[in-house]
Amino acid sequence: MTINAVNDVLERIRGGLVVSCQARGSDPLRDSRVIAAMSASTVQGGAVGLRLEGPADIRAVRPLVDVPIIGLWKVDLEPSDVYITPTVQHAQEVVAAGATIVALDGTARPRPDGNPLIRSIEAIHEAGALVMADVSTLAEGEAAEALGADVVSTTLSGYTPDSPQVEAPDLTLVGELARRVQIPVVAEGRYRTPFQATQALSAGAWAVVVGTAITAPGWITSQFVRRLQQVEDQN
Repeated sequence: MTINAVNDVLERIRGGLVVSCQARGSDPLRDSRVIAAMSASTVQGGAVGLRLEGPADIRAVRPLVDVPIIGLWKVDLEPSDVYITPTVQHAQEVVAAGATIVALDGTARPRPDGNPLIRSIEAIHEAGALVMADVSTLAEGEAAEALGADVVSTTLSGYTPDSPQVEAPDLTLVGELARRVQIPVVAEGRYRTPFQATQALSAGAWAVVVGTAITAPGWITSQFVRRLQQVEDQN
């Protein structure tokens, strides 16, 4: 991908909302046709990009939208803790399915195929896509940039032992990365409200990814039910 093409992709998501449309396991939404319809609906609503999990969903969505797709593949390969696009082969298959950007675990944890992170980054670039490194700390973001990642995302903050275990988005990490790295910083992880998303942009985020609060009706319903039950319990 040429420098101009890279810049064009990144500019298309700048300052906007990327919606993560994912459903796994026994979720009734776990159907690529459903994911495709939901993805098209969010783009109609103004999403500037999509974050999709698995080649099947990426292939189903690609013909329906013209926005950049951030693709990944969640695979549990014990004993490794790396599960977001964990191997070179997974990365290559995500590109082949139609992803514009491939998101992968950008931490220093050992990868299940034994390859270093840089090998996955190189393979993605060779296949003509960009790399989003999902990180949990400033040091990981700086290291990913040095290895050639095109974007860093705060996706893993709160999900590794080295990051703060909090319920709110890690706006501190967004700000630290924005000040220290030269590549775009995408805010992701526990963004539940428009106000939190605007806080991320103010902290220096290039774009904001929101998933559960938009595309998980089961979770959204549970929030209403929980609050109503609290009121009922007080009466």
